[in-house]
Amino acid sequence: MATEASKTRTSTPTREPDRPAPAARKPAFTVRFGWGPAALAGVALLCLLAGLLVLAVQIKAIFSDQLKQEYTGLVLDAIGRAESARDLATARQPLTGDSADSTAEPQDYRNARIGLAARLASVAAIVNVDPAGAPRIPQRALSPDANFDDTDALLRSQSSYWRARRDLVSADLHTRISHVARTLMVLSALIFSALVTALGMYAKRTRQLARESHHFEFAALHDSLTGLPNRRHLFDMLARTPPAGRSDPLAHTLAVLYIDLDGFKQVNDSRGHRTGDEFLIAVARRFRKSVRPVDVVARIGGDEFAVLVRGFSMDAELGSIAERLIACVADTGEQMRIGFVSASIGIASFPQPVEDYRHLLAAADETMYQVKRNGKNGYAFAMPVERSKAL
Repeated sequence: MATEASKTRTSTPTREPDRPAPAARKPAFTVRFGWGPAALAGVALLCLLAGLLVLAVQIKAIFSDQLKQEYTGLVLDAIGRAESARDLATARQPLTGDSADSTAEPQDYRNARIGLAARLASVAAIVNVDPAGAPRIPQRALSPDANFDDTDALLRSQSSYWRARRDLVSADLHTRISHVARTLMVLSALIFSALVTALGMYAKRTRQLARESHHFEFAALHDSLTGLPNRRHLFDMLARTPPAGRSDPLAHTLAVLYIDLDGFKQVNDSRGHRTGDEFLIAVARRFRKSVRPVDVVARIGGDEFAVLVRGFSMDAELGSIAERLIACVADTGEQMRIGFVSASIGIASFPQPVEDYRHLLAAADETMYQVKRNGKNGYAFAMPVERSKAL
């Protein structure tokens, strides 16, 4: 029996259906850009950077307010010590007429005045170097002989000023902490939104890649005109055929029906390639409906098709399938008013596992040529001798 490589035949190439000319491209300025995930992610990133800048400024100001608060606390502590020294000096102040010599001062009172002057000097050392311009303490107020009334007025004014300043710094610190808290909440929302957007973009891109991969795989294994599996896909399915089981040997029987359309070349020559393509599409659709869902209809090329049948008990079932396929071609030709197209079908079946799947298709192809030589428009089974050669 001649092999598949030794066959010579003229197959009519098909042409892609005419497509309308693409519309003229719109000017660039008429294109509208929507707020897609990428734009939202960019805006969220800019807002995040701006929020981080604001947060950094606020944190710096909080640190500065904390330093001011600590400085104010040091001044108020020094003023408090000076007030305690003032109270001690007042308590030790001698009464008029208690001493015989009114010009002499008790030693403890003199020490208290010296201690008060030292406390006032400590307050002045802190206050006079304040960069914010606090009221200065004059040098004359630091003398041990300074008037108590002047000292009291000085301590009261300094205490009032620094307490008010402490309150202002505390209020400003609380305000800035509130701003930081709100900024952190906004940044958290932006980060969450950016994360959700990124996950959405990743999921969308993954789905897009999966669709493209499926599209490419489908295009590689299917005919672009009819959508049926191509020769490569048919070979892959034959190669993945599992071995026959002993418990149910009929469940793994295989058969290939090789179909060639008789007179299809005249359709292309007389009606044009568009009509020929429409005829192939209609025939492929009828072939698919005439077989079982488990069977596979493939377009081998040109006007040649193949049907892979799994699980049959006798040749009569295959003959019934072949008759339906021939009727599909005749009905399509009648419906499209093309009455001179028929089908020649070669059938090759194997009741046991196939070691070389190419021989099964070659045996069906050779049998189909025998049908064409014997008058076309019919079907035939591969002879036992041919099957043995195929094996």
